[in-house]
Amino acid sequence: MSLQPFHLAIPVYDVPLARAFYRDVFGLEEGRSAPEWVDFNFFGHQLVIHHHPKMPYQEHAGTNAVDGHNVPVPHFGVVLTWEQWEALAERLTAEKTDFIIEPYIRFKGQVGEQATMFFLDPCGNALEFKAFKDMGQLFAK
Repeated sequence: MSLQPFHLAIPVYDVPLARAFYRDVFGLEEGRSAPEWVDFNFFGHQLVIHHHPKMPYQEHAGTNAVDGHNVPVPHFGVVLTWEQWEALAERLTAEKTDFIIEPYIRFKGQVGEQATMFFLDPCGNALEFKAFKDMGQLFAK
């Protein structure tokens, strides 16, 4: 599957704190930047953090029930390979990440079975990282 990179700009109320998180937790390469924003290579996609006052959802995210868990809305992330997901889950667990939803297998034994985890960046933006052993299940019904 060949995809074009997406561009996503998110609000952060503390650029230095968010910059350190995305650079150090994920090891993301920085691109262009200015005092109010920073570009990152987010697994081949362009993620930009922009300074902005705290948004209401960054204080108290809404949720939707999925597979018995309260999934934060909004959220964003990347579908990784199974091996990348396992390595990230291990690293985040070792760093004592405060997960909203701990790493686990969702829809086990069903169509769309996937590994997933949710956590917040330091400015309250929710992230989800997931993986499929069978990428053909990504859009399966």
